[in-house]
Amino acid sequence: MSRSIRVAAAMATFIWCAGSAALAQQQQADKPSFTSDGVAHVPAFNLPPSTFMSREAVDQLKSRANTDVAVATSFGSSIAEMRANVERTLKPMLASAQKRYSVQVTAQEIAGVKTHVVIPTSGEADHSRILINLHGGGFMMCAYGCALVESIPIAAVGRFKVVTVDYREGPENIFPAATEDVIAVYKELLKSYQPGKIGIYGCSAGGQLTGQVEAWILDKGLPSPGALGIFGAGGARFGVGDSAYLAGYIDGAFPPPRPDGTASMPPPYFKGADMNSMLVSPAGYPSILAKFPATMIITGTRAPDLSPAVYTHFQLMKAGAPSNLIVGEGMGHCYVNDPDLPEARDTYEIIARFFSDHLGNHVRSTT
Repeated sequence: MSRSIRVAAAMATFIWCAGSAALAQQQQADKPSFTSDGVAHVPAFNLPPSTFMSREAVDQLKSRANTDVAVATSFGSSIAEMRANVERTLKPMLASAQKRYSVQVTAQEIAGVKTHVVIPTSGEADHSRILINLHGGGFMMCAYGCALVESIPIAAVGRFKVVTVDYREGPENIFPAATEDVIAVYKELLKSYQPGKIGIYGCSAGGQLTGQVEAWILDKGLPSPGALGIFGAGGARFGVGDSAYLAGYIDGAFPPPRPDGTASMPPPYFKGADMNSMLVSPAGYPSILAKFPATMIITGTRAPDLSPAVYTHFQLMKAGAPSNLIVGEGMGHCYVNDPDLPEARDTYEIIARFFSDHLGNHVRSTT
């Protein structure tokens, strides 16, 4: 071996060793550290779009480069302004849903509660079964926009009649006003439909409310519906758990929890309520979960609701209740509300199949 080759080899070895040492040092710096209070101290990192996301979903992430997250998540100073702004924000999604899916929407009062009834106009509707939708909006807003983006695709794809309930919200009302309104509508529909032919579902606050309504139904000895859909939520409090921290820093739609682990934005609707009670967080009560009908839970890997969703699914399975869990890769909070996402459109098909499979089947005993 010539001297020049030996020198080059030595230099390469030196560079490799130096690079390896630098890499090892960087890797050590990138590792989380842990303190005796159980807290993980995580270094800053960059999170690229997931390999498994659709092109449309990746494009949405790219578009956020021109979005002020602080502005996007600030809905206004007064409740009236917040409600107006969130409805304005939902307009593009609603317009897309109305363009893609053919339905008829009619305002109707049921048992003294305002609702919108959504009926598919393409294909033959299934008049023997019905769905009740409970809209999202933090128990404060989105009674129109959220209600329709949650109802239109499901009504059209599943050919279901969907009644979306404009339940009482905070801050004007407090728990259990929303539950009482939904129960009033449910009781009225029981006069025309068998309980096993009725499904109840919602996203975000509406998903949480779905679990609360079922707990109320069981507590009061009413017949259970045939199936439930808890989307963008769980049967436990929102805004806590690992996912609330992770989503707070990688998604930004909701701020992370407070330093003590409590939710940073507790809804005023729950003022004075025991957040651990069975009628608020039924996921903590195995005896009540054991009586739940078939339940579908939907969340996303970047959603703040991932933890309560996974926890609820696990507790339902422990209790012996039938539960399905869908976790959208790279998806954020209530991704199913955006009909422009292929991931959402695929999920509509799965939701429709779930309710078709379970509504009308044998009703599980609640005794």
